[in-house]
Amino acid sequence: MNLSVDDNGVLAEAPPSGGASHFGQDTWQQLVDYAGMLEREGELRGLLGPRELKRLWTRHLLNSMAILDFIPFKAKVVDVGSGAGFPGVVAAIVRKDLRLVLVDSMERRARWLNDVVKDLSLPNVEVVHARSEDLVGKVDADTVTARAVAALRKLLPWTMPLLKGGGSLLALKGARVDEEIDDAIHLLRKYRAKWADVHVVIPFGTTEETRVLEVRKKQTNRHR
Repeated sequence: MNLSVDDNGVLAEAPPSGGASHFGQDTWQQLVDYAGMLEREGELRGLLGPRELKRLWTRHLLNSMAILDFIPFKAKVVDVGSGAGFPGVVAAIVRKDLRLVLVDSMERRARWLNDVVKDLSLPNVEVVHARSEDLVGKVDADTVTARAVAALRKLLPWTMPLLKGGGSLLALKGARVDEEIDDAIHLLRKYRAKWADVHVVIPFGTTEETRVLEVRKKQTNRHR
């Protein structure tokens, strides 16, 4: 773990080397600026615990990138329970082709997300202060993302109704993801899941495996 002290005396994890060449200078600078906002305000605004700054890049920013290769080009993405902005803000910075809706039910988190969108000039992002259940029938997403929101059996009723036919839920999960799938078998059927698969990814700048659970929704039958 590479730690550094910023201009405000905050001990935080330093960004990995090679980011500018991997993502491009402008994109990397936006990620660094976002990390700086989190270092300055994350704990103060109740978004991150005091120990999280010491693993801000590996545990949060880079970990969030594990989903990116599974999102279609120019997809409409709804990020539920966005919180501090993982993975939604990271996706917006790295994938400029995406259209993102960041959803959080807590007003203070929605205010934070709006501040991030404004300060980082992210034109491809809309912030919605609401519960995901309140958006059913109002959004038709290609992809729904979630990180550290809930177990799959709780997550499915909140997310699958937001997807169009053929769309996917992408959830960052831990080592017990297979147990979560087993616990939610009846709900996978109820919410018209075509299949559920676990992708194992090692994101840029990290050495640990990250599990991305993908649940694909069945195509809508347009014929009677």
